Amino acid sequence: MAELLTIARPYAEAAFAQADASGKLGAWSQSLQRLAAAAADPAMRGAIGNPNVSASQLYSLIAAAGGDEPAAEMQNFIRVLIDNDRLALLPEIHTLFETLKDEREGVVEANVASAFPIEDAALAQLVGDLERRFKRKVRPNVTIDASLIGGALVTVGDEVIDGSVHGRLAAMAAALRTA
Repeated sequence: MAELLTIARPYAEAAFAQADASGKLGAWSQSLQRLAAAAADPAMRGAIGNPNVSASQLYSLIAAAGGDEPAAEMQNFIRVLIDNDRLALLPEIHTLFETLKDEREGVVEANVASAFPIEDAALAQLVGDLERRFKRKVRPNVTIDASLIGGALVTVGDEVIDGSVHGRLAAMAAALRTA
């Protein structure tokens, strides 16, 4: 996986530079998302790896699978990927592009594991608190983890905020062992 990301990185950076220079980060993001989903499809993977499929046929397949006719810059980008036999890297390119886009826009992803579903008002309050703490926009990814017993476990980058009952019980048990 690391090797694929290493190979995909220059393409993602080039796509980001083009999108940023033209002021079309959102459009590029959407196009790359559709193209990455198309390239990840097993049937498309078979076509990508098939030596009997010409470059023009491959372009037609991926462009059609990506939805609307891509913009001129995106068409050129797709052709570069085909010419360099890197079309299969579209999912990795999309992931790296989104990381660069989030950095530019000041967005950080917060993984929130909760013992129970979080109501919209409580989630909005949590996001507001996290945005004040990290001084960035926060995009929450909420999952349910019943093993937490209650509360929530929030991970933002490499920082973990453990407000779960399970975490508190573990801390109490550790404190009792050392006493």
